[in-house]
Amino acid sequence: MIPFLRALFIVVIASMLAVTSWASLHTPLFSIPREVFTHPWFIATLFDAYWAFVAFYVWIAWKEQSLAARVLWFIAVIALGNIAMAAFMLRELFAVSAADSSALSTVFTRRNAGTLALPGILTTASIIVYLLA
Repeated sequence: MIPFLRALFIVVIASMLAVTSWASLHTPLFSIPREVFTHPWFIATLFDAYWAFVAFYVWIAWKEQSLAARVLWFIAVIALGNIAMAAFMLRELFAVSAADSSALSTVFTRRNAGTLALPGILTTASIIVYLLA
């Protein structure tokens, strides 16, 4: 299961980076037409996505024991969505051995001290992207 999940989240992060790069090269982030931005299904989809981000973040907040890591992960997940979530999962999945029969349980239940490197990089990247948008 671990190799499958690693492959899945590599596909998620690669496809999200590709599609957001493609979209950014075609249309600036903040020039969404009013007709789209005010469309009920656009709004419903945003609510759906952001509530999923918050739900996933609650698990991250439980796993990360450092307040600073929790804050940085919150910013990263809200700003980058599935890119940050896939990065978190890949960090967790590559921290265990695929041969270990309890690896999946470890991924879901092991608590982390709360390292700041990855969420700090993602948060910084998200701020830069938003400033350039």
